[in-house]
This record gives sequence, structure tokens and C-alpha cells, in this order.
Amino acid sequence: MIDDLLADAKDRMDKSVHSTQGEFATVRTGRATPHLLDRITVDYYGSQTPLAQMANIAATEARMLTVTPYDKTVIGAIEKAIMESDVGLTPSNDGSVIRLNIPDLTEERRKEMVKVVHGVAEDGRIAVRNVRRDVMTDLREMKKEGEAGADDEHRAEAALQKLTDEAIAEIDSLLKGKEEEILEV
Repeated sequence: MIDDLLADAKDRMDKSVHSTQGEFATVRTGRATPHLLDRITVDYYGSQTPLAQMANIAATEARMLTVTPYDKTVIGAIEKAIMESDVGLTPSNDGSVIRLNIPDLTEERRKEMVKVVHGVAEDGRIAVRNVRRDVMTDLREMKKEGEAGADDEHRAEAALQKLTDEAIAEIDSLLKGKEEEILEV
């Protein structure tokens, strides 16, 4: 039973790390990647729809993204959603394709992006610690109900802390790499 709890904790922590890694991909670093637009949703006939479901997004050049909507009538709504988002890009369209020119990041903007990345990393660490807290509660309940002894609980808590430390170290490593990528001129 304790092994199942620890295996579930490891799986949930891994998912938190992967989610954090995915969030890192959406932060702008100065080069074009379609993931920059992953968080953008467009008001499509009254419902918020992810941009990736409404258009083909491609990095056609090192510093240019093109957004080709499947339905040409929503090009204005897509443009508006990009303008209102936090990606800091200005769209230009020719009636059928939206082009996003990705300028070099200024030093000030790089520092802002580093702060955003630190926030994303902290959210990932919090998710990992929440998993640890939930499993610790389950372990204490098992001990209280007599399903596990004090020694088993203590060993499980030590193993759980080791899993938590490993997940947080992985997030910190991803953060360090992303920070270097952002600050690279």
C-alpha cells in the first residue's frame, strides 16, 4: 500500500515537472517557436478556443512566426487575442496570414522574462510540494488506522522527501537552462 502511494506520488511529481517544462516553452527567448502562442485563446463565436486549434502556426524564419487561420473570417479576432496577450508581439496580416516578427529582446525585457520564468518555476515547485503534502496526509492516516507502523511511515516519509527533492532539483535545472537561454545575447 505504501509503495503504491509512493509510486503515485512519483508519477504526479513527474507530471508537475513536465507541465513546468511545457510552461517554460511558452516564454519568449528571442527566437521563433510556435510554442510562444500556446497560451493564447481566441474568442471564437462566444467561446474561448486555443489558437493552436484555430490556425496553423509555423516558424518560417529564425525570427518570424506565421499564423494561418483555418477560417479566414476570424483573422481579426486572432489578431486581437495576440495583441491582448502577454507575448509582446505585434501582428501584421495580409488578409489570409498573420505574421509575427520577433524582435531582439532588450535587456529590460530579458529581465522581465527571467522574472516570469522564476514565477513559472515556483508554481512547479508548489505543485510538487502539494503532492508531497497530500501523500504525507495519507501516510499519517494509514498509521492512525493501524495499516502501517511508525517505522514504515518514517521510511515512506524519507523516500517521499527524496522524490520531492529530486523533482525540485529537476525544475531548478530546467529553470537554470531557460534563464541562460533568455539572457543569451
